[in-house]
Amino acid sequence: MESGNLSAVTEFIFTSFPQTQDGSLLYFFPLLFIYAFIVLGNLLIFFAVRLDKRLHNPMYNFISIFSFLEIWYTTATIPKMLFNLISEKKTISITGCLLQMYFFHSLGNSDGILLITMAIDRYVAICNPLRYQMIMTPHLCAQLSAGSCIFGFLILLPEIVMISTLPFCGPNQIHQILCDLVPVLSLACTDTSMILIEDVIHAVAIILTILIIALSYIRIVTVILRIPFAEGRQKAFSTCAGHFTVFLIFFGSVSLMYLRFNATYPPVLDTAIALMFTVLAPFCNPIIYSLRNKDMKNAIRKLFCFQKVLNASGV
Repeated sequence: MESGNLSAVTEFIFTSFPQTQDGSLLYFFPLLFIYAFIVLGNLLIFFAVRLDKRLHNPMYNFISIFSFLEIWYTTATIPKMLFNLISEKKTISITGCLLQMYFFHSLGNSDGILLITMAIDRYVAICNPLRYQMIMTPHLCAQLSAGSCIFGFLILLPEIVMISTLPFCGPNQIHQILCDLVPVLSLACTDTSMILIEDVIHAVAIILTILIIALSYIRIVTVILRIPFAEGRQKAFSTCAGHFTVFLIFFGSVSLMYLRFNATYPPVLDTAIALMFTVLAPFCNPIIYSLRNKDMKNAIRKLFCFQKVLNASGV
């Protein structure tokens, strides 16, 4: 195709959404319920930790920040999905696509780094309990939390700036339900060899993160198994089980999506995997951190009681 016949693309079209109105509504209301549950559930966890002084320790501090990030992680994608489900045109502007990619992946990166921090926190607490308070000081916890967010947002910025300079002048159909790096790069009217580099960089980062967290938990389990009392072992396992479950769900879905290399999935499976790490994983987190945790349940119950007192007093 000659350059004179090329016209600049101003928007992308998502092709993985249901094309009929009835089919779209079938997915709209469950997705709306899930999004509301994610936002409300994570807000409850965040405020329960912040308002209950008994939970003012490194572990719950990291959980509250993780919950806060999860709200924005889903907000980067699900509202646009909901809009596309009820809209006749399943489109997104190039600027909107770049912003969605930036915030979605930046928040995902921050979540991943925070999961490393949470694994290290549990490692120190169980493998070196006598020095735990000396090592995990409030100042260090604040630095780790802020560093996770700042690094997560900075690391992707050069990549998004580079993508924003690429020409898009040919096909504009994204075979997915959200803007993602590789599908968008494949539409650029230029050399796409950078896609392979993107795959390698993302794969190495994901594998290193998984290895660091997995090694931490392997070490934790070996130490727990040496605890002579069954009650002590059960208590130690309970403090790590939630973190490990979240790690498995989050990085399991991420690995299916980004460690495929040259493998291609059928469109239905591709969409299902995308829904796993954009919807299912955040949906499970409030359940894991609230229903399975006695201290968290008490804090949430206390939060509701506090709200009732405010309502009774007319505040």
